[in-house]
Amino acid sequence: MGLMAKSGGASFDPVAEGVYNAVCYSVVDLGHHLDPTFGKRNHSCLITWEIPSERITIEKDGVKMDLPRAISRTYTLTLGEKSNLRKDLQTWRGRVFTEQELEGFDIKNLLGKSCMLQVIHNKKGEKTYANIAAIMPLMKGMAPLAPENPLTFYSMADHQDQIPEKVPEWVRDIIKTSDEWVAFRPAEESQTSNVSDGGDVPF
Repeated sequence: MGLMAKSGGASFDPVAEGVYNAVCYSVVDLGHHLDPTFGKRNHSCLITWEIPSERITIEKDGVKMDLPRAISRTYTLTLGEKSNLRKDLQTWRGRVFTEQELEGFDIKNLLGKSCMLQVIHNKKGEKTYANIAAIMPLMKGMAPLAPENPLTFYSMADHQDQIPEKVPEWVRDIIKTSDEWVAFRPAEESQTSNVSDGGDVPF
């Protein structure tokens, strides 16, 4: 089974505004959380892309690594008519979903797929965040990208508490506050955290 959709770290500058060739390398199930705006619990997921033309140098275990910048977006796991996930996937694929696809589309299939990302900046207080404004298919004649990061997938239905090592700590913190995690893990291992909209991430 995949992940079916039906009807924090170090300080760094945000990715500059613009349109980029990108490739999806991570799809992570965040589980169910309370949406304080609407007062209901939603199932959400985090999709992350790397942008090879934008680089970042980090040091890990004394070794410097040159990596592509990455950017993510949190989605409610639904293909309802007004959902952001449905809108973005349709513009990415360049076609609308068929009725059969709307009955269950495995978003694990996004791993390794290339696209064009439009990045814009949004300010919150004194901070500026890079966010995804639109996802589009590659322009005619453009070759698909090969991801530099290992492809990462996590579904609670498949793996329960076996979170992949490559999932960043801030994403783990969100997973560990989900209804699913709390249900099968001791209460003392759960933490209080809000689901982030994603945005620019270091790697």
